[in-house]
Amino acid sequence: MRLQKAIADSGYCSRRKAEELITAGLVRVNGQRAKIGQSVELDDEILVDGRPLKTEKRLVYIALNKPEGYTCTNRFFRGEKNIFDLVESSDRLFVVGRLDKRSRGLVILTNDGDYAQKMAHPRYEHEKEYEVTVNSRNVGRGPEALWAKEIQNKLLKGVVDEGELLTAKKVAYVNNYKFKLVLTQGRKRQIRRMFQVLGLRVSDLLRVRIGQIDLAGLKPGEYKKFDIKK
Repeated sequence: MRLQKAIADSGYCSRRKAEELITAGLVRVNGQRAKIGQSVELDDEILVDGRPLKTEKRLVYIALNKPEGYTCTNRFFRGEKNIFDLVESSDRLFVVGRLDKRSRGLVILTNDGDYAQKMAHPRYEHEKEYEVTVNSRNVGRGPEALWAKEIQNKLLKGVVDEGELLTAKKVAYVNNYKFKLVLTQGRKRQIRRMFQVLGLRVSDLLRVRIGQIDLAGLKPGEYKKFDIKK
């Protein structure tokens, strides 16, 4: 196994961060300064910043239905509700697919740093599916089908905000000012920003799917563990 993958699989950090630690000379294998890409075995002594790396561990994958009002961060602040308060786990978990405090729906928690990086990085183009409702007071007058089609076309073509081109892979209008969107980008607050550029305010944002994982009937605050194939 490659050293940086062994570090990521241990849950210590992502593979990219592991490469940075190796380059900085903070990783040693069997007493020798490590090199990026070198192979390691389970019985090798791996030290990261002077501390032994635990290479044998059970990888955990959790699908959580995040309620509105909860933050998605490993940092805890007094008086703030955090998604990690909803999950019973002794493992150090990464968040895959952060949602802002006002949004709700699917997030994935895992101690598999390599998996977390692959699912979150835009270059892998993992789909994220959302149901988005906009405030009707911001919608222009005219036949509903016409303005909905105009919004669809603009989102598919892409809008520019703060110098970034923000696009949706798929857009469908449902009814009652609700859209279904599929994204492969992962920009911060992307959906709210896209609609804001078009003069619309998002009143509700629900993520229903990340890749092949979906909410599957989970109620707000509920979670389930799942396995992946490697």
